[in-house]
Amino acid sequence: MSGHQKAAADPYFPDNGDLRYRVHRYELDLDYRPGPNRLAGTARISAIAGRAPLAEFQLNLGDFRIGRIRVDGRAAHYTHRGGRLRVRPAKALPAGKAFTVEVHYSGNPKPVNSPWGGIGWEELTDGALVASQPVGAPSWYPCNDRPADKAAYQISLTTPSAYQVVVGGKLLTRTTKSSTTTWVYEQSAPTPSYLVGLSIGKYQTALLGDPGLGGVPQTGHFPAHLLTDFSRDFARQPQMMALFEELFGAYPFGEYAVVVADEELDVPVEAQGLSLFGTNHVDGARGSERLVAHELAHQWFGNSVTIADWRHIWLNEGLAKYAEWLWSERSGGRTAHELAAVAHRLLAGQSQDLKLADPGRKLMFDDRLYERGGLAVHAVRCALGDAAFFTMLRAWASVHRGGIVTTQTFVSHAERHADRPLDELFHAWLYEGRLPPMPQAGR
Repeated sequence: MSGHQKAAADPYFPDNGDLRYRVHRYELDLDYRPGPNRLAGTARISAIAGRAPLAEFQLNLGDFRIGRIRVDGRAAHYTHRGGRLRVRPAKALPAGKAFTVEVHYSGNPKPVNSPWGGIGWEELTDGALVASQPVGAPSWYPCNDRPADKAAYQISLTTPSAYQVVVGGKLLTRTTKSSTTTWVYEQSAPTPSYLVGLSIGKYQTALLGDPGLGGVPQTGHFPAHLLTDFSRDFARQPQMMALFEELFGAYPFGEYAVVVADEELDVPVEAQGLSLFGTNHVDGARGSERLVAHELAHQWFGNSVTIADWRHIWLNEGLAKYAEWLWSERSGGRTAHELAAVAHRLLAGQSQDLKLADPGRKLMFDDRLYERGGLAVHAVRCALGDAAFFTMLRAWASVHRGGIVTTQTFVSHAERHADRPLDELFHAWLYEGRLPPMPQAGR
């Protein structure tokens, strides 16, 4: 994996994740009943101990009843309090040893409380939805919940046959027995726990684009009554995919799905190989097209190239915001420079206390972070010039594909493509609260 960083606990969420081991693969075998909102299952986790022997380790898991826990097939001691599942194997695991943990659990999944409301498993009027950014994954499965610990996933979910299950990844099998159907998905690309997305609902499915053209398979899942509006609103997504592959390099995963849940959502949410929208994002007039571009761009920036911890979230959101502007520029809308000027005017009238490279937990999803992040990327474009900027951007996505990055990784990377030092530019945009002047070409 590229771009290994020295690991440290996430300063924004110190209770999440355990640095003493890393996970290689999760196999989740789950059964969900929408009526009573009951989830039961087994998580089998293949992991590797770190540099020290492991006498105990921690998983994050919400309020479920634990049936049993085994480490390498042997019963293990555990305590489960406050969303932390501490496991003590029968005997300490040697440093560097591969081991497996099996957790049998059941209960009523509910969102994790956070400063942004409930996140994670959300029971809908008819079905369920998982949108875990940043710390909602433990609402439905035991995990090493930190963005830098990326693993492969196989998810088997059994639910009543009236429902469709959509998970980011490749659908391996779908098996119906009497009144239930089991869906098995595989996501082989390295995936952080917060990006494991899931939707259970009654959907109509449509292919986007022409699968005969050999591009990335793209599917849409939506309530049947939205067919006409959905078809119009997402009609240009295949062109976005083609543009982003041209600008950022090959799409990093095997397929891409979009789901429109039969419910309004505050904001759309990206997951690995999957994006989740609400009915309010579908109007038949392409009113949310910039969000369609934003979520697709996250597949490169955030999902394939993943931040080491949440201080660096501007790398996800600034680059996805800039991708919105690039889509507009390349599809007959306003140029990125015009959109950057609009964002700059907006920010100039707001309080200037946000430090992009370390916004603090309270401001990590602040609208200003998205706009200022886009502007910082535009400032780099103006300084480098288009040829060097787009070379830099493609290289960023390819060099760190499947890897882990920090703000410093990006700064060093961009400077390698510049013909003069960029330290003043980065200091002003990333580490100062005050808004720098609007970037101009050649500066």
